[in-house]
Amino acid sequence: MKLRLLFLALSVACVAQVQVKQSPDRISVTIDGKPFTEFFVGADAVKPYFHPLRTATGKIVTRSYPMETVAGEAKDHPHHRGLWITHGLVNEVDFWANEKNQKGAGKAGRGTIITRRVTSVESGKKKGSIGANFEWQDPSGKGLLAEQRTMTFYSHPTQRWIDFDVTLTALEEVVFGDTKEGMFAIRLATDLEERHTGKMRTADGKEGEKAVWGSRSPWVDFAGTLEGEKVGLAILDHPSNPRHPTYWHSRGYGLFAANPFGVRDFERDKTKNGELKLAKGGAVRFRYRLIIHPGDSTEAKIAEEFKKYAKVK
Repeated sequence: MKLRLLFLALSVACVAQVQVKQSPDRISVTIDGKPFTEFFVGADAVKPYFHPLRTATGKIVTRSYPMETVAGEAKDHPHHRGLWITHGLVNEVDFWANEKNQKGAGKAGRGTIITRRVTSVESGKKKGSIGANFEWQDPSGKGLLAEQRTMTFYSHPTQRWIDFDVTLTALEEVVFGDTKEGMFAIRLATDLEERHTGKMRTADGKEGEKAVWGSRSPWVDFAGTLEGEKVGLAILDHPSNPRHPTYWHSRGYGLFAANPFGVRDFERDKTKNGELKLAKGGAVRFRYRLIIHPGDSTEAKIAEEFKKYAKVK
């Protein structure tokens, strides 16, 4: 009996606090026994995306549409799926507004980001991770970019963290075009929109869409009140990223995105060119940290958290 109790105690002690579980079309992440998010990678997804994202207390901070229909939510921009990574112009192919039922498209049509392989699914006591390979394909199915991505999830008593490490390798000569439609993006829950309780804030204290959209900052925080709880989301742009500090495509209606490519759009200057070109075989790496936290950016000490993240090699 004593041996059995000891075994049970050891089993409980060894239970992973960050559990990552793979299914045919998605990967689920549970932190400290609570559901956090699901990562959709099935054939029905025209790009991989997370839905929903939750706070440590279980509040959903992302819009449900178009995955689910919820009364009172806006039904605009059906390509705004939870959290995603894409760009609007890659060799004139649109990987941003790429839903199959959408009207209009880029000059070369809509692209699709397919899952080539989930390379790793790891659970752990303090952290867990997902590794996956994707391919950005044009409408004919020709690959333009090979994507290697690692996403790391951390256990924390009051916050939720994800680190993204993304490498894009050109399968032929590739041009990331200058457009505001990109790149690391989240669509926030209705109550966090600026017309309700939300407010976005940059590292140097700019607030609101008018001041933040098109500006450059190493991080931006978007905070408001959700079901009576004050919560926020911060996106941190790693200093090693191209054109750090990044530009921000953040809208009061709930789009929250970091985009280093839309220079002409963001600076409202047609003489500027934010293109980035890769020769065949060339690669570019992006790293971002997402922090979902209680309170605002000051209470969550996002400035201090960025300093720590900036030291991550």
